[in-house]
Amino acid sequence: MTLGALAVLAIIFVMFAGFWTDWLWYRSVNYSSVFTTQLWTKIGLFFVFGGLMALAVGLNIWLAHRLRPPLSAMSLEQESLDRYRMNIAPYKKWLLIGIALLIGLISGASAAGQWRTWLMWVNGVSFHQSDPQFHKDISFYAFDLPWYRFLLGFGFAAVVLSLIAAALVHYLYGGLRVSSPGARATSQATGHLAVLLGVFVGLKAVAYWLDRYGLAVKSSGLRSAHDWTGLRYVDANAYLPAKTILFAIAIICSLLFFATLWRRTWQLPLIGLGLMALSAILIGGLYPAIVQNFQVKPNEQAKEAPFIAKNLKATKAAYGIDEAQVEDYSGEGDKPDDALRQDVDRTASIRLLDPNIVSGTFQQQQQVRSYYQFPGTLDVDRYGEQDTVVGLRELNVSGIEAQKSWINTHFRYTHGFGVVAAKGTEVTSIGAPSYTESELPPVGQLGDYEPRVYYGEKTSQYSIVGGPQTEIDYIDKGGNEKEYSYAGTSGVSLSNPVNRLAYALSFSEPQIMYSGAIGDGSRILYNRTPKQRVEAVAPWLTIDGDPYPAVVDGRIQWIVDAYTTINNYPYASRTTLGDTTSDSLTNVDDQRSLIAQQNKVNYIRNSVKATVDAYSGDVKLYEWDTEDPVLKTWKKAFPGTVEPRSAISDDLMNHLRYPQDLFKVQRELLTQYHVKTANQFYSGSERWAVPNDPTRDRSEAPSAVPPYYLSMRMPGQEDREFSLTTTFTPNGRDNLGAFMAVNADATSSGYGTIRVLKLPSTNPVDGPKQVQSKFNADQQIAETIRLLRGGDSEVEYGNLLTVPLGGGLMYIEPVYVRGKQVDLPLLKKVLVRYGDDMAFEDNLDEALDVIFGAKEPTTGGPEEPEKPEKPAEEPPANQSLEDAVQDAVDAMAASDDALAKKDLKGFADAQEDLRKALERAEAAREKAGGRQ
Repeated sequence: MTLGALAVLAIIFVMFAGFWTDWLWYRSVNYSSVFTTQLWTKIGLFFVFGGLMALAVGLNIWLAHRLRPPLSAMSLEQESLDRYRMNIAPYKKWLLIGIALLIGLISGASAAGQWRTWLMWVNGVSFHQSDPQFHKDISFYAFDLPWYRFLLGFGFAAVVLSLIAAALVHYLYGGLRVSSPGARATSQATGHLAVLLGVFVGLKAVAYWLDRYGLAVKSSGLRSAHDWTGLRYVDANAYLPAKTILFAIAIICSLLFFATLWRRTWQLPLIGLGLMALSAILIGGLYPAIVQNFQVKPNEQAKEAPFIAKNLKATKAAYGIDEAQVEDYSGEGDKPDDALRQDVDRTASIRLLDPNIVSGTFQQQQQVRSYYQFPGTLDVDRYGEQDTVVGLRELNVSGIEAQKSWINTHFRYTHGFGVVAAKGTEVTSIGAPSYTESELPPVGQLGDYEPRVYYGEKTSQYSIVGGPQTEIDYIDKGGNEKEYSYAGTSGVSLSNPVNRLAYALSFSEPQIMYSGAIGDGSRILYNRTPKQRVEAVAPWLTIDGDPYPAVVDGRIQWIVDAYTTINNYPYASRTTLGDTTSDSLTNVDDQRSLIAQQNKVNYIRNSVKATVDAYSGDVKLYEWDTEDPVLKTWKKAFPGTVEPRSAISDDLMNHLRYPQDLFKVQRELLTQYHVKTANQFYSGSERWAVPNDPTRDRSEAPSAVPPYYLSMRMPGQEDREFSLTTTFTPNGRDNLGAFMAVNADATSSGYGTIRVLKLPSTNPVDGPKQVQSKFNADQQIAETIRLLRGGDSEVEYGNLLTVPLGGGLMYIEPVYVRGKQVDLPLLKKVLVRYGDDMAFEDNLDEALDVIFGAKEPTTGGPEEPEKPEKPAEEPPANQSLEDAVQDAVDAMAASDDALAKKDLKGFADAQEDLRKALERAEAAREKAGGRQ
């Protein structure tokens, strides 16, 4: 018994440790109200619904026992049951309590999981919009109907469990008989079970009534690539009246069951039940099938048109694409000339630096130490008018050079250090990023800021800071190790032995309890990724997959976009977030996937902009969409957690942008919902598709092209805007169907404006895949690419940018060369196409000059080897070949040395020497007649 008691106490304390550490964490981030609101809501639902279920089942068991016959019939059946009755008799009270409590615990735990549904129902606000069928406010479907359905399901469960429990008790005590002579049921058992069946059928009547409204949010199989939602012709003209008739029949049938209390016969209620079942088959099943086959199918387009129009309007409103501006665009550009060449700079700030490729260059040039790392995909931000590629030098525990002890992993190496930023539109002479912020400690154009990164996308392990054990801060240029002790207030104090024991249990790390490295001032930091922290303090939000860092008011802030979503907006088609937001980047970097990616939604708003301080971990939630009724509902449920939009500082506002995941959801919906009429939607002739990324390797599975941030000027605009752009192709074809851009500049009055340039179908314009194919098929380009791939190098295509220009479309694609042994991608060439003209040059300016006739194109092949001024002094062929080979070997060794020293200038010079040595060797071999 002592061991058992100790085991129970240990289990209780482990459970308490999890609860206690959660409370401490929420208190440390100043969002304890979120924890307590969830906790008390769950506790309330648990006890209320657990108690109601226990009461319902327990009361019916007790009532069935009270209504037992005084004497059981004399039969073999009853004699065998007597043994069970005698064994149960001493424990009847405890069995009743035990069964009721067990069922109550299970039901209460299930009900506690509905805390979101309860909070949305009790705090719901009006949408001030009505559905087109029943004319009820959208809030009824968003907040009320889910709660009513939960109550209905709970009622069904309570009645079914009570019916089963009552029937078993009646059978055990002789109220129901299977093989005994005489009546099969006593009048008391008949009345009791009839009332329960009457309640069940009454609940079925309520279900039929709610099903009427459920038709507005019902999924349908209409011709759509998405989960088409809402009433169709057969729903409005067959299912809707059928549900109303079945509701009336169920009410009558329920009353017949209640009448059994007086009539003591099952005849009428069973007839009514049979009538209801027959009606459900004929009215609810057969009649709609007849309407569908004989009224709808012969003229489906005309019958469904009014309902498609309702779906079009609702879907556009639910996804925020109802004000998207779709306009025709010829796609036939002006003739290239000097004036159009000058217009390029006004039209777009071409971002050559691809954040999806140059992470390796950042790593090689700016990592400094192996225990630092950059994310595989960098971010694009704006500093002033400059599009900038940004990455943080985050901690990489796996790269710790010292012994990987517990102290080193969690006490010494605790944080990253500094921002690294580079101009998006420029590279150095060797194709490396042109840094605006670099080195360690950081220097550059960002000014003074707190550079330490305790919270980041790659920071997943816990750290213990601020105590007697100092941290490694950084290594200066002289190789000296600088130390630091965390001065912030983030994390949870470990000075309290109770806290230390709780975290030792929670993290399964006993050293936390007794380690001498923990003392006064020690604090434990965990939940350190931006997405983790925002999701924890706002569990009612869906988190964007791409948080990005920015230097704001002297601090590194992670900016996190967050969404409010629902899945029962009437008539709006549903989409699965994970499928809609997947592209070629998320497929190789799951960290970029958004939270709750498997959720199906049919309403989404970027309602909150959140920030996470990279040093202190402070989380701030700012209201962004001030009209969103879903956000208003959650603000009522969690008051004080979301700050007003006016609290956003000017510096922070300059770095806010239109979120990628929302844009990807909207572009996916616009592939079908850009049309204006129901007939266009039904025919599908105007359907588009998001093209696959043409720059991905053919061996990889095809995946959607990601959207690209780009400062550009759309047709008719005076100035460039920071935009998020993408392209469409006609469904099943590779030519360009449309170009889409959204104003992504949060400081602009036009923020969020979606413009779609629709290309003509009669005069096809090449799409991304076709442009890439023509790039690859050009003989001169192919030869240059072959030479770039020679030796120990790989060629990688950067983002294929599309820019509307002069009535046409210009494509720009940077080409990078990456060593197989060293991940150091450098920009070597730029591909440009406008109309039928194509250029492949060393830099963008040269390529544009070629396109617009200001410069002759290069051959794309290797340079001609210089002829010696005195041919007579050339050494013999054999000697020349040997010298050239030796020169090549020396050049390769020089390249390796330069890379080891991170001397990019020396590396470029050595590569040039290597190229010339190989050319000399080839010339010598040919001169010798190919004999060597």
